[in-house]
Amino acid sequence: MQKKPIRKYKPWGTIDLPNRTWPEKTIDSVPHWCSVDLRDGNQALPIPMGIKEKLELFKLLVEIGFKEIEVGFPSAAQTEFDFARKLIDENLVPDDVALQVLTQAREHLIKRSFESLKGAKKAIIHVYNSTSPLQRRVTFGMSKEQIKQIAVDGVKMIRNSLLELEGTEVRLEYSPESFSDTEVDYALEVCEAVMEAWEPTKENPIILNLPATVELFTPNVHADQIEWFCQNLKERDKAIISLHTHNDRGTGTAATELGLLAGANRVEGTLFGNGERTGNLDITTVALNMYSQGLHPGLDFSDMEGIRETYERTTGMTVHERHPYGGDLVFTAFSGSHQDAIKKGMDLRQKEGDSDGNLWQVPYLSIDPRDLGRSYEAIIRINSQSGKGGVAYVLSREFGLELPKPMHPEVGFLVNDKADSESRELAAGEIYETFKTEFLEKNSPLNLLSYQTTKIEESEEEISCLAKIEINGETKSIKGHGNGPINAFVHALENQGVKDFKLTDYRQHSIGGGSATESAAFIQLQTKSGRTAYGCGIDSSIEKSGLLALVSAYNRTRRIGCGSNPM
Repeated sequence: MQKKPIRKYKPWGTIDLPNRTWPEKTIDSVPHWCSVDLRDGNQALPIPMGIKEKLELFKLLVEIGFKEIEVGFPSAAQTEFDFARKLIDENLVPDDVALQVLTQAREHLIKRSFESLKGAKKAIIHVYNSTSPLQRRVTFGMSKEQIKQIAVDGVKMIRNSLLELEGTEVRLEYSPESFSDTEVDYALEVCEAVMEAWEPTKENPIILNLPATVELFTPNVHADQIEWFCQNLKERDKAIISLHTHNDRGTGTAATELGLLAGANRVEGTLFGNGERTGNLDITTVALNMYSQGLHPGLDFSDMEGIRETYERTTGMTVHERHPYGGDLVFTAFSGSHQDAIKKGMDLRQKEGDSDGNLWQVPYLSIDPRDLGRSYEAIIRINSQSGKGGVAYVLSREFGLELPKPMHPEVGFLVNDKADSESRELAAGEIYETFKTEFLEKNSPLNLLSYQTTKIEESEEEISCLAKIEINGETKSIKGHGNGPINAFVHALENQGVKDFKLTDYRQHSIGGGSATESAAFIQLQTKSGRTAYGCGIDSSIEKSGLLALVSAYNRTRRIGCGSNPM
C-alpha cells in the first residue's frame, strides 16, 4: 500500500442531482428478472459448463421462475451456439420465457446471433459497446462520435435483419458497457441515439441496460446516476431501465436496491452472485430481501437446498456457509445466548399460532427458514440427513481439523453413509473414527515405510528424497529431487513409474499448541482419468504430515466411488 498521502487513487466524485427522490422511496414493485448465469456466470468459471450442465441449470432457472434468461454469446463460441439451437430445436423453452443472446455491434456476429435464435418464440438481442473515457482512450482510441456510431450502426443492422426472425417476438437490449465509468450525459446521448435508430414503442419498449461493469463508488452515487438518467431520458415510457451491477466493492446488492429506488425496473444477475472478479449481482439475495419485507419477488426459492445443490453440481462453484439465505450455516446459531433467544421466539410462535398470517418475529432470524425448505438448528447434530458443512464443523470444533471447503463433500458423504447404514445419529468420536479410518489409516496400494530428505549441496533450493515404500505388495527404494519434500517425493514416484496424477491442492495447519502441537496436511490429487480425491496426514513433523497426506490421497484415488462430487 502507498504511504500517506495516496496519489495513486482519487475519489470518483458525485452526480449533480440536488432534487434526488430515491432516498425517500421504498421498493414496492417487483422488477423484471434476467438471469445471466449461463453467460456472465459461465465465463467466470475456471472450467466452463458443457451443454449437459447448461441444460440442467437452464431447467432450474425456469423452475425458479425466470422469464428472461441470457443463454450465451452464440456468435463467439460453437458450444454456445449449439446450446441455443438445442433449446429451440428440442422445444425446451416455455412459451413465456425469452432467450437472450449477447453480441457485439458487428455485422457477422449479429448474423450468427440471429441464426442461433431462428424458431424461438421470444428473443432478446443484447448488443453492447463500451462507452467510458478510459475504454475510448485505452482500448479503442476513438472519439465520442465514433463510439456512438458503433452503437447506432449495430442497432440498425439488427433492425434490418428482423425478417430473419419472422414469427419471433424480438426485443432489443442495449448496454453502454462501463456505464459506471461513463459521463452520464454522454451515456444518455448514446442511448437516445440508439432509441432513435430502433424506434421503440410503449407496447414494445427497448431495454436500456446500465451496467456497473466495474463497481467504482458507493451505492448512493450509483443511485444518483440511475435517477439522473431516468429523469433526463426522452420518451422514458418507451424504455425499460435495467441494472447490471458487479461486486468489486462488495456492495453490488446495495447498489441494485438503491438503483431500483432510483427508477430502474429490471435486474440482471446470477444465482449466488457468481461472476467475473468479485462477482455479479446475487439475484437470490435481492429477491429474498424483498420477500423478507413482504413483497413476493415472483421467483420461487422454496427448495433452497435443491437449488444450491444443482448450482454447485453444474458450475463446480460452492456457496459459502455464511452466504445470505443459501449458506449451510445461516440459520444455525452457535452462540448460547443466540440459541436461547431463537428457541424462545420459536416456542412463543408455536404457542401463539404458527400460521402464515402470524407476523414473523423471532430474534436473530429475519426470515422463516421453512419458507426456503430449510430448518433452524441450534446445534450441529450428525445423522444421515446432515450436511457436509455440519460434519466439517464437528471435526473443526472437536478435533481441530480445518478441512478445505472442496473436501467437505467427500468427508460428508462417508460420514452420512455410515449414519444412514446404521440408521442413527453419530457421536463426535464416531465421526472422527470414520475420518481416521478412511483418510489416516489407508496404506494400500501405497505405503510409506520410511524416508530421508537431504539438501543438495550445489543447489540453494533443491532437496533429495530417499524413501522406502510398499507399492502393490512390493517393497521398493525410490529416490527423487525437488524444490521441497513433497515435490521430491512426487518425482521419486515418477521415477518409479507409478505417478499418474497431478497435485491440485495443498494446505496445512497446526493442531493444538505448545509441545503437543501436531501438523495436519491436506492434499488433493487428480489422476489422468480425471478422478480426484483428497488425502490427509497428521504428524508432529510438518514435513511428514505432507508426505502422509499425499500417500492418503494416492490411495483414495484408487478407491471405487471416490471423487470430487460423491454427493
